[in-house]
Amino acid sequence: MNMIRVLLLAICCLSVITGAAGQQPAAPSWSFAVSGDSRNCGDVVMPAIAADAIKHNVAFYWHLGDLRKISAPDQDFVEERTQQGKATDLADYERHAWDDFIENQIKPWADTPFFLGIGNHETTPPKTRALFIAKFKTYLNTPELRKQRLKDNPAAIQPRTYFHWVHDGIDFIYLDNATSDQLSAEQMKWIEGVLNRDRKDESVRTIVVGMHEALPESISANHSMNEYPSGTETGRRVYQMLLKMQNDSHKFVYVLASHSHFFMEGIFNTPYWKANGGELPGWIVGTAGAERYPLPPAAKDAKIAKTNVYGYLVGTVNPEGEPAGTIKFKFEELKEDSIPADVVQRFTKPFVHECFEDNRKTGPIQ
Repeated sequence: MNMIRVLLLAICCLSVITGAAGQQPAAPSWSFAVSGDSRNCGDVVMPAIAADAIKHNVAFYWHLGDLRKISAPDQDFVEERTQQGKATDLADYERHAWDDFIENQIKPWADTPFFLGIGNHETTPPKTRALFIAKFKTYLNTPELRKQRLKDNPAAIQPRTYFHWVHDGIDFIYLDNATSDQLSAEQMKWIEGVLNRDRKDESVRTIVVGMHEALPESISANHSMNEYPSGTETGRRVYQMLLKMQNDSHKFVYVLASHSHFFMEGIFNTPYWKANGGELPGWIVGTAGAERYPLPPAAKDAKIAKTNVYGYLVGTVNPEGEPAGTIKFKFEELKEDSIPADVVQRFTKPFVHECFEDNRKTGPIQ
């Protein structure tokens, strides 16, 4: 009897050891930050986003476009010039707007990698896509982006306004989609190729697609790719590609946008997508300093909808207890006392307060 007990105990111990050895170690968790629309008061808000996100030890920050207003001087630009005793005219502003963005909105991130997307205000005359690429080539041609671009196509020597990079089994894709001529045939061919490769690549578990304007038929459809026929048609096609990736290839898919100056989670919970394949996880986070917009009439259908706020999304990859490749997104709202002291000193406390209290649009968004 004692011998039987010893044998049973040995078998149990061996089973535990074998089971433990066979378990896959949990994928390490890490995070990234994302937001868009940093015109108007972005020189005040973006340093606060950087300071807060760096505390979360984010791997990188991703800007979803609309850096400066361009059609008229941003309030923060005018305020700083006023503090310096300088007048601001439109021509002077247009010459310095992008340098202002680099100095006041990129530099606060220090060594944190900064991925830069294009929005519609980056093509507001006299600005163009070509000028955007020339000015921000350093950020559009980072080692990660250049390596991925040349891996996909050795002839693609020059950076573009749409791009992607793969990090830890996640393909981060940026679409240039915020003008009436997009998505172009060339870009559609490119995104289809990227997704086809991802579908076949078992090492890619997750696809995160960022863009300026939300894909069509969202809760914010009146201020999205629905604004023009080509955007509606190409955007719907991209949505269906992503839906197929999620449903047929069983990869995680997440869609991020800005353009509408509020925060919203669950943007594709709409009658159109319920009748045409289903809902993709989607967020709008146009909360990095631009004038805040009223929520659309169907905002009640979103999981979360907030306006008159500033902040950013933190994406936590591989959260505890979830399958590898899962991303959990959380909106980090910033209050007036979140603004770094040196920024308050430079712009003055009354101006910072004005950014929080007055920088908002009350009428409907056309």
